[in-house]
Amino acid sequence: MTAVLYLFDIDGTLLDAHRSGRDAFDAVFAEQHGIADASAGIRYGGKTDHAIIDEIFQARRGRPATLAERTAFLDAYVPRLRALLAANGVEVIAGVIETLEFLAARREAVLGVATGNIRAGAQAKLEAANLHTWFGFGGYGCDSHVRAELVAKAVERGAANREVREVVVVGDTIHDISAARACGATVCAVATGSDPADALAHADAVFTSMRELPAWHAQRYG
Repeated sequence: MTAVLYLFDIDGTLLDAHRSGRDAFDAVFAEQHGIADASAGIRYGGKTDHAIIDEIFQARRGRPATLAERTAFLDAYVPRLRALLAANGVEVIAGVIETLEFLAARREAVLGVATGNIRAGAQAKLEAANLHTWFGFGGYGCDSHVRAELVAKAVERGAANREVREVVVVGDTIHDISAARACGATVCAVATGSDPADALAHADAVFTSMRELPAWHAQRYG
């Protein structure tokens, strides 16, 4: 049977980390560069971690981060993120568990992630939400600073040793849509994150809740 490859975004699509990622970025930047609230005014939704780092450096230092600064930043970020996730808790977005259970029971569905988080950050968030066991592969912000390229990497990993008839990207931002389009993937947008439903209208399907995805899948694939 040919596979339908589902690639889920994490933040705003699967879970709400209660600002733990942003707060970890700000804490590390303050510690390493002496500037508090460095990401104030910067939108995180749909962007890769590396792109956000560069945007913060450009806004506060007038230049992109050097490789050494980027490495030091991320080395400090992951343990700070894990601590904040433990302190703040993580909310699994309504309908996610039911949808994952539905898809996991379908022989054709294969589940992965496509996220701007670096792999260690993605793992930390998924583990904190107890969602990590659902996904066997992914594309991550450490694969590329460009979202379309990390989606392509997730497709490459998911398609290894299986025939794929369709790739479905599920996300909550316009960046998920444009990355999916660049990879020739179908895209389902959920209005549960940073972008409202009207901004997501150019997706193949727009859901107000993840609970709507199983019916869409059943209608499309039988």
